[in-house]
Amino acid sequence: MWKRTPLALLNLIHDRRKFLTSVGGVAFAVLLMFLFSGFKNALYDSQLQLLERLNGEIIMINRLKTNMFVPRAFARRRLYQVRSFEGVEAAYPLYINDANWRNPETQQTRPVRVLAFNLADPILRIPEVSHYLADLQLPETALIDTNSRPEVGPTIAGIESELSERRLKIIGTFTMGTDFASGNGNLIMSDQNFLRYFADRGPEEDPRSFATADLGLIQVTPGFPVDRLVETLQAALPNDVLVLPRDGPEGFVIRERRYWEENTNIGFVFTLLTSMSFFVGIILVYQILYTDVADHWAEYATLKAMGYSNLFLLGVVLQEALILSILGFIPGFAVGGLLYTVTGNVTGLLFQMTWGRILNLLGLTFVMCLVSGAIAVRKVQATDPAEVFGG
Repeated sequence: MWKRTPLALLNLIHDRRKFLTSVGGVAFAVLLMFLFSGFKNALYDSQLQLLERLNGEIIMINRLKTNMFVPRAFARRRLYQVRSFEGVEAAYPLYINDANWRNPETQQTRPVRVLAFNLADPILRIPEVSHYLADLQLPETALIDTNSRPEVGPTIAGIESELSERRLKIIGTFTMGTDFASGNGNLIMSDQNFLRYFADRGPEEDPRSFATADLGLIQVTPGFPVDRLVETLQAALPNDVLVLPRDGPEGFVIRERRYWEENTNIGFVFTLLTSMSFFVGIILVYQILYTDVADHWAEYATLKAMGYSNLFLLGVVLQEALILSILGFIPGFAVGGLLYTVTGNVTGLLFQMTWGRILNLLGLTFVMCLVSGAIAVRKVQATDPAEVFGG
């Protein structure tokens, strides 16, 4: 049976050293795209880690709180008011404050975010918290985030150090991660302990009390329309608070992400770097394919003299480009995944390699190599075979 010769593959692998160098060049471009797009997504995704763990379908905030970084509280009595509305099953306050944590090993202080609530309220969807509810009732105790930055020091149960220059014992851990608002890490404690640390902060900082809350979590009666309840509450409550669904296109989570996308240069900078990596990849692959075409110029000319069309020659070079894109994508993806893990552990940011993002970068790699192949083959298509053989 007649079998077609895999001309594109043979052209690539006949020189093993050059072939490995070519695959490495594509893998390098793929790795750069993974890293830059990964940092952009990690910075955005990390902002949502806490929000996605809030146990409520509706969120209440101070109207002036444009993002989680802004320390704006609202009157806690607003939560008492909403409990009287039809469709509201429960309403809970969440207290948030920044404080300096002393690394027990280096004695250096680093800012962390403290989350506090009434331990009887199901505020956070973090499994570890429910396990330590009894221990958190003890004075001067807290849980520490295992994904805190290394500057925080050990993130293990049993360590003792200082928070806001007052003794604190870590009685357990949980896993979440850092973001712009949390700084170096997160602590979770009871609302009673929260007052012990922040009720009297000195003349330069405002004291905290249960009269205000930073976030309000409203749980909706099962089956009751969330959007309708949001509209009712926003219309009935004073203008000092904003009521938003947690999820959805106009929800609290999307609002937070949109803020960082539209009001910072994060997206522009890393999108630019990813685009530059894409064009660097085009140049690298073009040089690889053009060199291959030049090395096999006589063979290509022979094929043209035998009657093979320019379309056939284009197909050969594009096949080489596709082979390089696949073989280069695999090590780029593997090393990128490893660096995601290492960087996430060091920074505490949330590096997620989702299938959608993987397929998107695979598509960019295909396009990158196909564009390079289309440019490299032009010399073959434009040359007369007679010129090669001196006719």
